[in-house]
Amino acid sequence: MIEVKKLKFTYPGNSEPTIRTIDFTIPRGEIFGFLGPNGAGKSTTQKILIGILKNYEGYVQVMRQEPKNLHAEYYESIGVAFEFPNLYSKFTALENLDFFRKLYNGETKEPRTLLALVGLENDGHTRVADYSKGMKMRLNFCRALLNNPEILFLDEPTSGLDPVNLRRIAGIIKDLKSQGKTICITTHDMHVAESLCDRVAFIVDGKIVLINSPRELKLQNGIRTLKLEYREDGNIVKKDFSLENLGENMEFLSLLKNKNIETMHTQEATLEDIFIKTTGRSLL
Repeated sequence: MIEVKKLKFTYPGNSEPTIRTIDFTIPRGEIFGFLGPNGAGKSTTQKILIGILKNYEGYVQVMRQEPKNLHAEYYESIGVAFEFPNLYSKFTALENLDFFRKLYNGETKEPRTLLALVGLENDGHTRVADYSKGMKMRLNFCRALLNNPEILFLDEPTSGLDPVNLRRIAGIIKDLKSQGKTICITTHDMHVAESLCDRVAFIVDGKIVLINSPRELKLQNGIRTLKLEYREDGNIVKKDFSLENLGENMEFLSLLKNKNIETMHTQEATLEDIFIKTTGRSLL
């Protein structure tokens, strides 16, 4: 669905490029995440893919189209939710969605159905000016789904959401993937990237330094040790066991059989640990 080779971009008036020769592909039905700190080039890359920034160098194809030469019909097939919701604050939620759906030539989704999907079914007649940030983010997400797009571009899609609505939006994104939709997420939230993305690209200073699945990255960078805690004579006892041939470790098996195990954890690295190790930079 997306193919990028040797992409470079410099904002007018800047002497240094924001994007410095990056390469990546995103197949149909994948949730792909750009993970990096603010200013790393994540949003700039997204703006190139959706056709906002055209003065780039390199090869870029989105659904076999060149973003430099996009026509209006391209936007019938994509949905975009920016980090800062672009809505009309004097309109109600339903008035916003009814307005934006008229911009499409094809069939669109029913606004009330979308509002119910994100838990705003009782707030459709409320002016957006009276919405909280989290409500605006959910409404902005609805806007991105209006035209039933094949590709979704989501910039910090869970920003400002409480845990309940974060889980709700994450579930919707996973359902869209199951329908064969392709989803490109930009974020500096390690948990979002780890829980949602099939693959992540670490991007720092306009360069992609690593691309892989969160699972593979954690396995490659984790310690193959299991930490176990159990209680004995009122005290917590801690034991470490190698994962190698763990099923044949008699001490481990004996503890499982004879002790009241309270906690047991493998020592996987987090994406944030791996990001810092790989780039020498934090995500903030």
